[in-house]
Amino acid sequence: MAVADDTKTFGRQRLSFAEEHDIDEFVETLRQFEQGEISAEAWRRFRLVRGTYGQRQPEDVHMMRIKIPQGILTGPQMRSLADVATRYSRGFGHVTTRQNVQFHFVPLHDAEKAMRDVAVTGLTTREACGNSVRNITSCPYAGTAADEVFDVTPYAEAMTRYFLRHPLAASLPRKFKIAFEGCPEDHALASIHDLGWYARIEDGRRGFRLTIGGGTSILPVSGYLLYEFLPAEQMLEVAEAIVRVYHRFGDYEHRQRNRMKFLIRTLGWEGWRQKFDEVLAEVRAEGGVETPFDPSVVPAETAPDWSAGEAPSREAVARLAGSVPVKGPGIVPGSVKLQAYSDAYVRWQKSNVRLQKQAGYALVTVRLPLGDASAGQMRVLADLAEAYGDGLMRLTIQQNVVLRWVKTDAIWALYQRLVAANLHESEADTLADVVSCPGAETCRLAVTQSRGLGRVLTEHLSAHPELVDAIPSGDIKISGCPNGCGQHHVAALGFQGSVRKVGGQALPQYFVLVGGGSTDSGARFGKVVSKVPVHRLTDAVDRLLALYQEQRQDGESLGAFFRRVPPASATERLKDLAEMLPDQATTQDFMDLGEDRAFAPEVLDGECSA
Repeated sequence: MAVADDTKTFGRQRLSFAEEHDIDEFVETLRQFEQGEISAEAWRRFRLVRGTYGQRQPEDVHMMRIKIPQGILTGPQMRSLADVATRYSRGFGHVTTRQNVQFHFVPLHDAEKAMRDVAVTGLTTREACGNSVRNITSCPYAGTAADEVFDVTPYAEAMTRYFLRHPLAASLPRKFKIAFEGCPEDHALASIHDLGWYARIEDGRRGFRLTIGGGTSILPVSGYLLYEFLPAEQMLEVAEAIVRVYHRFGDYEHRQRNRMKFLIRTLGWEGWRQKFDEVLAEVRAEGGVETPFDPSVVPAETAPDWSAGEAPSREAVARLAGSVPVKGPGIVPGSVKLQAYSDAYVRWQKSNVRLQKQAGYALVTVRLPLGDASAGQMRVLADLAEAYGDGLMRLTIQQNVVLRWVKTDAIWALYQRLVAANLHESEADTLADVVSCPGAETCRLAVTQSRGLGRVLTEHLSAHPELVDAIPSGDIKISGCPNGCGQHHVAALGFQGSVRKVGGQALPQYFVLVGGGSTDSGARFGKVVSKVPVHRLTDAVDRLLALYQEQRQDGESLGAFFRRVPPASATERLKDLAEMLPDQATTQDFMDLGEDRAFAPEVLDGECSA
């Protein structure tokens, strides 16, 4: 990875991704819009590419998405994010399923200030949203996992820098997503990306297995195999050719079918491949695209060789964590009530700590329920990364934070400080670690309050650790609409927000999907087995887990089980829960989780598909 050697910095300092010109252009374009010099549609297209979304709330508030390439944050960057949360948002930030950080309820005229605050530390909102090459994600364990082929971080960063501000990167038919994975297990879910890069070594040469055209939403597709092995030095020119093909031949007219997977479907594989071959020859005739380093001599990540800063006391951590109040509306950090265990440290060690391939060091996953961290907690994480790790944090698609290079003899001291900051929850990456998109709390497209269901299921599983312990491998993911920002299509148990009419009234419900996941053969998408009213979903989860415990085979994961058994067996278990007659419904049934009024779904003009 890029490292700027500077005696004034601490740890591994990344080179900047920010440019002041981007922010100046944002300010000028906003002025043009407010003075009527450009249309509302032109302004909308522009601000989306600069990471600024409209919310469903009628007042002048926006969601801001900060691009976190490969999910990697330095201490100063995390502190700058904490400043944004404090000054312009609700006192907390939200980690997304694509390793970004989002802030909600940001007044439009504060967007510039937020951009400048994070730009000082090298972060940008450029192409975080809109019809662009989005944040390039990668395995959070890269460089430290014992079973990885090689560290994909430098390659993912090189591609990030290549496409950031690329002439075509912000003028595509729709969003374009890229992920890198170096381990046998697909921690980055590369299989559901437009470009999925999997590390391979062939005859001593580094390269990638490349899949293309993956995606979820209304047409879930596992990426098509383009190369079984592509030498690493060719990766940028191949990516350039693919983006050119998408730019030239993609559908700019129809929002619901303009992802790259639809272009491949329209042209047919052979037709698409012919155009790709032609454009790749064109790129190579222009001189190709060189990687900015020799891929055969990329140095391995090594242990920190600097003296760590003094660890803050537990008392200081507690003060800092609580220094910024969080505010609504919506679910805020600390409002998800989790159980305290008598063997809390043992449980935390088992689920949240894994040894690195480098002897004497461990990875520590800090679980963030529903992906939220208060500004104070964000500052604590920066301090702890510098005191106990290598000064970096990695965000995960499970909406957590990983601290790396923690000495094994310092784990207990780190845990004590996590306790003081209320960042010590166990069960990271287990069934209890529920993933959710923002849902109707803020999103214009969402049907239901997915975070409300996320809180209920998180609290339910926390209160029943025996259920979690009985499921050695499985996950729950929730989305408030079909677009799948919560990645529910690829979960062992997935929930998609929906609505039904009962006695003429709207009632919130969820499609229940089972059997999703990323396997050796690519993505497997959950099958819809039922539609269950929202207030019955804890019972639905209990019954599905009971079915698994009754009929599973030795060593079988929850996802693999539901891929093996007939979907009808799950449907039958949920049959009575799915039925809802008018005389059965209560007043509560007509209220969404997290709401205190009658359910009134309103799907607005969405901007995530703009």
